[in-house]
Amino acid sequence: MAPRVLVSDELSETAVQIFRDRGVEVDFQPKLGKDKEKLLEIIGNYDGLAIRSATKATEKLIAAATNLKVIGRAGIGVDNVDIPAASRRGIIVMNTPFGNSITTAEHAIALMFAVARQLPAADASTQAGKWEKSKFMGVEITGKTLGVIGAGNIGGIVCKKAIGLGMHVLAYDPFLSKERAEEMGVTKVELDELLAKADFITLHVPMTDKTRGILNAEALAKTKPGVRIINCARGGLVDEAALAEAIKSGHVAGAGFDVFETEPATESPLFGLPNVVCTPHLGASTTEAQENVALQVAEQMSDYLIKGAVSNAINMPSITAEEAPILKPFIRLADVLGSFAGQVTENPIKQIEILYDGVTAGMNTKALTSALLAGLIRNQVSDVNMVSAPIMIKEKGIILSEVKRDKTGVYDGYIKLTVTTEKQTRSVAGTVFSDGKPRFIQIKGINMDAEVGQHMIYIANTDVPGMIGFMGSTLGDAGVNIANFQLGREKESGDAIALLYVDELVSQDVLDKLTAHHAIKQAKPLVFNVD
Repeated sequence: MAPRVLVSDELSETAVQIFRDRGVEVDFQPKLGKDKEKLLEIIGNYDGLAIRSATKATEKLIAAATNLKVIGRAGIGVDNVDIPAASRRGIIVMNTPFGNSITTAEHAIALMFAVARQLPAADASTQAGKWEKSKFMGVEITGKTLGVIGAGNIGGIVCKKAIGLGMHVLAYDPFLSKERAEEMGVTKVELDELLAKADFITLHVPMTDKTRGILNAEALAKTKPGVRIINCARGGLVDEAALAEAIKSGHVAGAGFDVFETEPATESPLFGLPNVVCTPHLGASTTEAQENVALQVAEQMSDYLIKGAVSNAINMPSITAEEAPILKPFIRLADVLGSFAGQVTENPIKQIEILYDGVTAGMNTKALTSALLAGLIRNQVSDVNMVSAPIMIKEKGIILSEVKRDKTGVYDGYIKLTVTTEKQTRSVAGTVFSDGKPRFIQIKGINMDAEVGQHMIYIANTDVPGMIGFMGSTLGDAGVNIANFQLGREKESGDAIALLYVDELVSQDVLDKLTAHHAIKQAKPLVFNVD
């Protein structure tokens, strides 16, 4: 059955057609986003939800979306999506961060010019029949210092355009490397230095706990007298009341704002102040940008629902369409290893270590880790997936570490999982052969070569004579058919393991009879999805 997507906000017909062309059934109801009750009533029928800003994907809506796998936001901002709620339900949240990047950067530059030359006020005065030429004395952009807070996608474009205008650019961004700054032609500085030296400051960071109020009263007091401030990023990054006071005092010469703490912004401390230019969140409002993000979200959601490719996800590692088929068998392997450990581990897990050896170390290990964690806790939480598993692991306070290394053994690449509880440390390793199927290659440090079956029994025992016969007769007496049998041991009379492939899940009574043997330490039923 083809996946179904609901489009509850305005998207172009071209974008809607992309869904259809990719094999996705699409229900185009562009006004539905404003009808909360109707949306709540039908959302459970869909695999995907494509939105702009009108639809609010609240916790209540997400709880009703019993089949939803992905929410796609045509635009960069996801303030209208409850991401924690979506993540806990295993729903991927995608945005389109590049479709409106140029448009938003251009708007920031436009506001900078407007503030530098007082264009809106000069326009209003002239059209009112006045000729107040001396009243609107401006400043040049060329030769001035621009401070860019956030030099990522949009901020990077602003930096490039500002350099083209002959400006000196200072960039504050904890994630900007010195080498990348040199490539961009900007000077990487700390925030206090930027505040002290910049003639213009523009913000291009997301809203987080760390960035909220990044330009508060204290920060504004550190700025260069006569500074002009531009915000086309997110409302709340700048304390509007504090900025209003700084403008009234003359310390700040002007401001250009496209975003506000409360939107729609029907009032603000900045309204009515001299040389303050305000626009109603127009950063992405160009014909080109609106079409670009619509096309992009349709392509991303279709690629995920049809191919398993994940692009621009807020709450999950990305998997490109090209790497998805290559990664798929290793994601399956990671899930199997996690599932094995989850089913045989009896005590709460304190620590997880994942080793990627050989070719697996060069793969998208974030995706592999997410799949492994999902398998690990599926025995406890049945509806967990690659999105929700990392969050659950973190909430449980489990320590997670990854190790990557070059090829060390006979296999081109393998994955090894080690889990530590209060009572023991257990490991399992596996690889993928040319047939694309996962195989166990080591359990508890004991080498073996075992396929993955739908129903299996894992037995840990001491290596003593007669074990095979005992296992076989016990299962035979219970009417359980053994389809296959794999053995491994550490050394003679040492630790040994057995994997028994059976036709159906065995009862607890059969397991009790197995563990009654003095040499058997553990007997666990295993169930894997082998489709």
